[in-house]
Amino acid sequence: MKRTAFYLSDGTGITAETLGHSMLSQFGDIEFVQVTLPFVQSDQQTREAVERINRAHQEDGVKPVVFSTLVNNEHREILHSCKGMVLDLFGAFLNPLEEELGVRSNHKINQSHAIRDADSYRIRINAVHFALDNDDGARTRHYDQADIILIGVSRSGKTPTSLYLALQFGLFAANYPLTEDDFDDLRLPKALQEHKTKLFGLTINAERLSAIRSERKSNSKYASLRQCDMELRALEAMYNKHNIPYLDATELSIEEISTRVLAMKGLKRRLQ
Repeated sequence: MKRTAFYLSDGTGITAETLGHSMLSQFGDIEFVQVTLPFVQSDQQTREAVERINRAHQEDGVKPVVFSTLVNNEHREILHSCKGMVLDLFGAFLNPLEEELGVRSNHKINQSHAIRDADSYRIRINAVHFALDNDDGARTRHYDQADIILIGVSRSGKTPTSLYLALQFGLFAANYPLTEDDFDDLRLPKALQEHKTKLFGLTINAERLSAIRSERKSNSKYASLRQCDMELRALEAMYNKHNIPYLDATELSIEEISTRVLAMKGLKRRLQ
């Protein structure tokens, strides 16, 4: 079964996408064609969005699912005239929240991701810069500033997790790749030894790792299942020898990995 899903927003659409993806993930048997319509900020733009939704209804023969975070009341009324199933995320929660708080919301558009706190923005930028500067073991002299150092074999998800920890939580995350040479005596590389308390390991299923590496270097020893299996066995032996907490990231999204790392290490986010 195939359905079209629209994400409408007066801003970037990130909130609508995040909530929508979480809901649609519960319906794994349905293939969703996903369309994001950001910065819908006028009557005309809203009507154009309605036209696109209506065309999808005509082409699919079923109602599109529409996730909306439009704040403007007039725009929301226009949207509800469409031939789709509209899930009005702000409409569902703003009124009850206004009643509970005893205050009317300002109904300003594009507020979800606005820069309201200069300090928080600075923390996020500095954390991202740190993650980029300390990616893949490129530099190790700033590890004393790191909140966490992710370790694991090549292509096990260290870089995207480091960036997500920086962008979403404001954490200074470095990452260091462990190679075949590091597994000879299961001794931690010198650059990591004095920062052992900051280490967190990632591992992954050998078949999955082989598939990922094959996309980069097909038919190579580096991507072979035998090589991947050997590295991962040695990797977990190293984790166990040095009592390094670790996580199997095979079936986890970057968001899930990052949240679990945060909980397992007891780290406090700098950004709320």
